[in-house]
Formats: sequence, structure tokens, C-alpha cells
Amino acid sequence: MTDYAVVNPSTGETLKTYPTATDAEIAAAVAAADGAYRDWARTTSASERAALVRRVAQLHRERRDELAAIIVREMGKPLSHAEGEVDFAADITEYYADNWEVITADQPLTILGEGTAVIRRAPLGPLLGVMPWNFPYYQVARFAAPNLVVGNTIILKHAPQCPESSAAIEAMYRDAGFPEGAYVNVYATNDQAATIIADPRVAGVSVTGSERAGAAVAAVAGANLKKVALEMGGSDPFILLSTDDLDAVVDAAAEARLDNSGQSCNAPKRFIVIDSLYDAFVEKFTERMTSQVVGDGFAADTTVGPLSSLAAADRLEDQVKRAVAQGATLVTGGTRSGAFFQPTVLTGVTRDNDIYREELFGPASSIYRVSSEEEAVALANDTGFGLGSYVYTTDPEQADRVANGIDAGMVYVNIVLADSPELPFGGVKRSGTSREMGLLAADEFVNKKLVRVGV
Repeated sequence: MTDYAVVNPSTGETLKTYPTATDAEIAAAVAAADGAYRDWARTTSASERAALVRRVAQLHRERRDELAAIIVREMGKPLSHAEGEVDFAADITEYYADNWEVITADQPLTILGEGTAVIRRAPLGPLLGVMPWNFPYYQVARFAAPNLVVGNTIILKHAPQCPESSAAIEAMYRDAGFPEGAYVNVYATNDQAATIIADPRVAGVSVTGSERAGAAVAAVAGANLKKVALEMGGSDPFILLSTDDLDAVVDAAAEARLDNSGQSCNAPKRFIVIDSLYDAFVEKFTERMTSQVVGDGFAADTTVGPLSSLAAADRLEDQVKRAVAQGATLVTGGTRSGAFFQPTVLTGVTRDNDIYREELFGPASSIYRVSSEEEAVALANDTGFGLGSYVYTTDPEQADRVANGIDAGMVYVNIVLADSPELPFGGVKRSGTSREMGLLAADEFVNKKLVRVGV
């Protein structure tokens, strides 16, 4: 029996299954990645590798319609969101092709003695990527593209519900001209992934996913002294302290919360509102939630698709029911049909409620009233997560104070949905240990080699 299958969450229909890799196929994948690293990556220039990466970006654009339809079938997101994801993956991939010189350039050092010294960035070897289902193309692009430019090779284990998109990505790397082994897709089990990590030829592992997945991968990586990059969940705060246009703020809040049908790690999930604006915000935000069209991702008028699976809907339903049982007020939503979940608003959540410390992965939000900037920051930080955060205020000095006070990897002030290829993405605390996108992503898996030359 295989775990890899395309199951349309809108209908529950299993469209296609893919066989799990055999142990022999896993061994062959690692050997191919190691061979490509030794025979190809070490003999090509960064400019040559960047040219191939650029072609992958072009193929994303050429195959946009096909690629978008695949992920609507796999995880249900609205078609317009899927098309936007393909575009973003292309932009990310192209960014690293454009910036290969910056990524691979020597970094001169000012030294105390005579002669010269530089930091020279060199690849480490084959890397394993363990990727999630919520953004099947985007997540892979921000891991694979920078590492291929610097000369690492990629073994990619995608989520079991993304076998068709993972095959489509591998096909693009192959069709772009990458040699066998430079990018290898594997339908691996978790045990097989652990075997890959333990293999001495594999230099490191990057995982994006749940805390449980990150902890499991990190434990295996640590036991084998491998570099690990982790990007996990978030319960991002959205702090509203003042505004000249409440409707525009509410529109931004709703749009950000419902991006990808609410299944985004860095979407705002906890809305922290100053008391003078609280009642109006709750009323207007609730109106935005109840006006959404929940339906099949291929339907033109759909704004919120199904959750990625019945299991995902089960988890969110359980969280909402527990929240209400523990004293929260259900303002709207909380109902589901199959994998479809109505946008949900909760108020009155206290510290002794389970969801105070949980991530709501789906179209559900909790709204909190605060009386001061200091109380808002304290509430924002009272979580184990630390991925992104959002601050809305008309006072630039206040914005700067709050941004400095929030414990998160990213702070967005008076703007949402502003991710961009050149901006680093990542968190602190239980949200992760690394940075993806931007120039920092290309520094995660390189040997920063010192080259010191005397007179």
C-alpha cells in the first residue's frame, strides 16, 4: 500500500496513486545525487548552473496552467491562488539565477597581518529536502534554486499528497538540462528519509512542516551530525493600534488570513486590537468572513477552497469545538462539510484555553481586546511560535517600538502578503532555525571556507 496519492479534497475522489520507493530506489537516488555532485557540480561554473536554474523558471511560466491545475487537484486551493503560486515559484527561481555572482562571490576580510584573506563559499554536497503540501511549488523553489546555484544537489521528498506536483517539478529540472542526479524526486517513507539523512554522502537536510516533523528530522540529523534547516508553523499576531481607514485594515486582515484557504504558516491568526477599535473591527471582520464563497477550487467564484484533506478539517473542527467548550465565543462559522470549512471567528479566548497556544491551520481566527501598546506586545509574544507578525498603526515611532519588541523572525508594518524573492523568510522559537529566500537562503548549506594568503 502506498501513502502517495492524489486525493481531490473537494470530492474525496482518489485520482491516482504512486508507488512508494523501494529501498533499492532510495539507494540509487542517493548514489545519483552524490555522483552528480562530484561529476557535475564540481566541474561547472556558477554561471552555467544559474543558466539552467533560469530555464527552470521559464518552464514554470510556460507550464503555468498545467502546474496550477495539478495543485488544485492535490490540495484544493482556489485556482487563482494556484496560478499565483506558480508565478511566485518562477520569480524565486529566477532571482537566484539573476544573483549568482553575489551568492558565490568571495568575501574579502580585513586582516591584522600581511597578505590577504577571503571567505570563499563552496557547496557541501547532496541535500535532502522534506517539503509540505500547502505550497507545493513555492516551498521547493526557495530550497532547491539557491542550493543548485551554489553547487549542491537535491534529493526531494515531498508530502505524500503531492506526488503529481513533485513529479512535475522533477520533470522541469530534467527538461531544463540538469543531469541525472542533480535533482531527484523520491516517494520515500519517513523511515527511508531517515536512512537518507544518515547516509554519509548526504550533507544536510531542510524541512518545512509541522513541529512534530521538524523535531523528528532534527533528531535524526543531530544524531548523524548533519546540518539541518527548519521552517515550521506559526501563530502570527496582527496588532491594530490605530488607523485612518478601518475598512482597508479589515480588508487586509481578511485577505491575509484567508490566503491559501487559511493554510499558510505566516498568515495572521491572532488579531490583537486596541479597545477603541475592537468592537468595530470584530463586526467588520466578521462581515468579511461570512461573505466568502467556499467551494471547489476550480469554480470561478470560489474564494476559500476546501482544506487539504478530511484529516485537516477534522483537526480544525476539534480545535474550534474545544475552544468553545473551554469558554470562547463562536462569533461565526465553526461548521464543515467534508473538507470544506466555513470561515470562523472566535473571541473571548483566554490563556487557559487550548487554542491560545495552538496554531489554527485553516480559515479560523481569534480576536483579542487590549488596552495599550504594551499589552498588545506582551500578548503577541505570549506564544511558543515566532514566525511572522503584522503591525498597523499611524504612528511611525510606535511602529518602530513594536517591531523591536515582537519576538518573531519577520515584522510587516501596515502591509500584508508582501513576501518577495529578495526578502528572507523564517522564524524563531518553535517556528524554526533558518532563513529561506533572499541572499540568506544561499548561505544555509555552504562551506564558508577561509582562504588566507601570506605575502
